Amino acid sequence: MRHLRVLLAWLRRPPYPRLAGFLILVPAVAAAVVLWVLVARAVPRSWHGEGDELLGPLNVAYSLQAPSWRLATIAVAVGVALTGLTFWSDARLTRRARRSADVEHLPLSPRNVMARTRGHYAGEVTVTVVIPAHDEEHRLTATLTALAGQSPAPRRVIVVADNCRDRTIDVALSMGAEVTRTVDNVDKKAGALNQVLPALLTELGDNDLLLVLDADTVLEPGFLRSTVDRFTADRALMAMCGIFYGEEGGGLLGQFQRSEYERYARDLRRRRGKVYVLTGTSSVFRPRALEMVADRRGVTLPGLPGAIYDTSALTEDNELTLALKSLGALMVSPADCRVQTEVMPDLRSLWQQRIRWHRGAIENLGAYGLSFATLLYWMQQLSITYGALALGSYLGLMAFTALTAPHWVWFPFWVGVGAVFAVERVVTVWGGGWRARLLALALLPELLYAALLSAIQLAAIAEIALARVAGWGSGVVQRRSGRRLGPCGKECS
Repeated sequence: MRHLRVLLAWLRRPPYPRLAGFLILVPAVAAAVVLWVLVARAVPRSWHGEGDELLGPLNVAYSLQAPSWRLATIAVAVGVALTGLTFWSDARLTRRARRSADVEHLPLSPRNVMARTRGHYAGEVTVTVVIPAHDEEHRLTATLTALAGQSPAPRRVIVVADNCRDRTIDVALSMGAEVTRTVDNVDKKAGALNQVLPALLTELGDNDLLLVLDADTVLEPGFLRSTVDRFTADRALMAMCGIFYGEEGGGLLGQFQRSEYERYARDLRRRRGKVYVLTGTSSVFRPRALEMVADRRGVTLPGLPGAIYDTSALTEDNELTLALKSLGALMVSPADCRVQTEVMPDLRSLWQQRIRWHRGAIENLGAYGLSFATLLYWMQQLSITYGALALGSYLGLMAFTALTAPHWVWFPFWVGVGAVFAVERVVTVWGGGWRARLLALALLPELLYAALLSAIQLAAIAEIALARVAGWGSGVVQRRSGRRLGPCGKECS
């Protein structure tokens, strides 16, 4: 018990960016090994001669019998218990943040915000849109056209042209948007926004919202109406993001991504809009929330003092979500705020995008450590990694059985499990249309896509451990050579 307390105390003292992957991988592997040993002891083994032919001198033991009902019941009970623990801890942490009167550590908690704004009218809710854009001339027109069709209309639309070498600026000006050019920015989207937002925030009041919108994101009708209504009704609400869906096109790979996004949206609807991540596609902020983040950078939050986005973070939107959660901010993702976003056209682009997402999320946890705000995210990463190991083992054992068994064997137990899984796949993607349903019913293609995503998770952990250069989009980005400040302002590598 004493060693556990020491470990927990150390986990609360970040940053430890390179160790974050190990802190997720080691418990996942340990849990898998424990389960393997328990199953091996509980299930009678039978020798199969074909194993010798396949693996030469190695003797391989495996069972052709279904697990006992007792073992299956225990597995289901453990799964239900872990799920219940996750929901319970999430609800408890949410209640804690909502009710906290701790102005020092949770200045953006609903209770503190309501107390600060009681009796103060900040005017009608307005929306200013900021669109960071790097060579987006072909996609910017659709984004701005969708904005022009919103009601109420945005107060201002500002396109931040970041090192553009195409006609992005001309397109923006021709459609009535304001244009601001970045100066010597080497920090991608985060750096571009850091150059523009501080001055802009000084012009905005509490009810003058800021919508940060990707240049390849198309808002669906009603987005701004829902935004204005929600922030008008709840002055404690600090941030909101849209639910993203994949655009059409991209062939089979595009359909995989659309199905994935459909399931993510369904999960958010079931959570009644409780936010996982303020996605970069479309996030809305109260100015006070971003000002507080900038004020706490280098003090209680990672990053350089005065910066809104942490430019050393590979996934700046996920990092900003953790920053706001650490300050107690209330955030939502309403089902009626829908956006269409780009899907990756090929495997190379998808791999690079997801490596950045997975690696960035884990590195963010290494920067923040274990806290009430990050506990759920640590549990998510642990479950994703364990799932990657489990799926790899499942597919590997299927292949091994097919190669070593003298004839095809139908296992009623596993056929039943597969049928339940297939039903779940179809039901959870039902809103995506008939193409998504047919693909889910086929089962094997989605299993292979899931295996690809699992491999990306494990590759991201390996990259962190080996201190590989971080990838971004379709290129490779060298990390800044400047200093990076962790919590409490300490320099870290």
